Amino acid sequence: MKAKGPQLTKSLALQEKAAGLIPGMSQLLSKRPDRFSRGVWPGYFSRAKGAEVWDLDGNRYTDMSIGGIGANVLGYADPDVDDAVCSAIRNGVSSSLNCPEEVELAELLCEIHPWASMARFTRAGGEAMAVAVRIARAHSGRDLIAFCGYHGWHDWYLAANLETTGALAGHLMSGLNPLGVPKALSGSALPFHYNRLDEIEEICAHHGERLAAIVMEPIRNDNPLPGFLEGVRALATKHGAVMIFDEISAAFRMNSGGAHLLFGVDPDMAVFSKALGNGYAIGAVIGRREVMEKAQETFISSTCWTERVGPAAALATVRKHQRLQAGDHLVRIGEMVQQGWRQLAASHAVPIKTGGIPPLSHFVFQDEQAMELKAYFVQLMLEKGFLATTLFYAMLAHREEHVEQYLQAADACFSLLAEAKKSGTLRSSLQGEPAAQGFGRLI
Repeated sequence: MKAKGPQLTKSLALQEKAAGLIPGMSQLLSKRPDRFSRGVWPGYFSRAKGAEVWDLDGNRYTDMSIGGIGANVLGYADPDVDDAVCSAIRNGVSSSLNCPEEVELAELLCEIHPWASMARFTRAGGEAMAVAVRIARAHSGRDLIAFCGYHGWHDWYLAANLETTGALAGHLMSGLNPLGVPKALSGSALPFHYNRLDEIEEICAHHGERLAAIVMEPIRNDNPLPGFLEGVRALATKHGAVMIFDEISAAFRMNSGGAHLLFGVDPDMAVFSKALGNGYAIGAVIGRREVMEKAQETFISSTCWTERVGPAAALATVRKHQRLQAGDHLVRIGEMVQQGWRQLAASHAVPIKTGGIPPLSHFVFQDEQAMELKAYFVQLMLEKGFLATTLFYAMLAHREEHVEQYLQAADACFSLLAEAKKSGTLRSSLQGEPAAQGFGRLI
């Protein structure tokens, strides 16, 4: 590392060690150092509190990046959530009996979402989606799933790429390899695009009587067009398919509950994780009684789904989120960041495209060297004490002064980006590697 950047001796050494021990270096694609700039991104943390993170070398950063991939909606090491978890730990995390917190959490989630009357819990979003799809297939007695958006790594979803690796293009992440997914699942997952009612209408016209479920996020990057969600709801009802809202990313961002509550369209099932536990492992599937009861007739069971920490964390997170009306704050902070990006881009003639709901904001460099520009931005912001990338996930711990300091630093960085691009020195200015694009192997 050059002297002007943070010294990362321990951080980079552990990354090299991890590369030989852990396939992909990380358990989560979105946390792999090559997604930012390998050789520059710290990779590991020793401590996190509020909106601040310390790496293994003792460098302190204000985190204006991915907020634990959206899991830490209140901020890192939130005292109320941690107190609830510590109390749960002191009283025993597991035993031969069940924890009462899971009943309390089921009641709270159904109270927030009056259309639902039952809940099942997991410890991660992807497996919660797999549970929801299993229940939907059990309820309907059918196999086919129509879906829109990104829904995890499990076989039911990646089956869409068995016939062509381009099937998931435009669904947040392209290039996902279905290697290891049984070829017999080919044709069982049918993609359509958000706000394209005609595409799901066509799927229903050809496969309606075989359709077990329609799976989609209620919102991601764009607001639903008038009549879109209502139209999907009507199609699901008409064809007897279970409508599943994947709320893993959108929930608890703009309101204290599922984002679908803002649009007045009720699904048959909804799936939660990420923000639900403020970083503690918890996933939830809620739904109508007549659908959820089918979980009794198929086998869905796991030992660690009964531990106490996840439900205790979720209860504390949801109650604090409600009490402080966290959604209003998250939207306001996200709007400040998006507006700042647009102003900086215009000021320095750096073309970008911004998007996402305000609490889950992103921008894209509109340039043939987009990945080099991203890596250079990451590098320059690290030098100024910020974890930053082309994504910003708002946390309750983010204050307006954090945004002001971040945009002031980003202003100087955008100036250097424009200068490096104009002078042709962009690639030579990088201390690490260009950011990886799409789903690529980390070698």
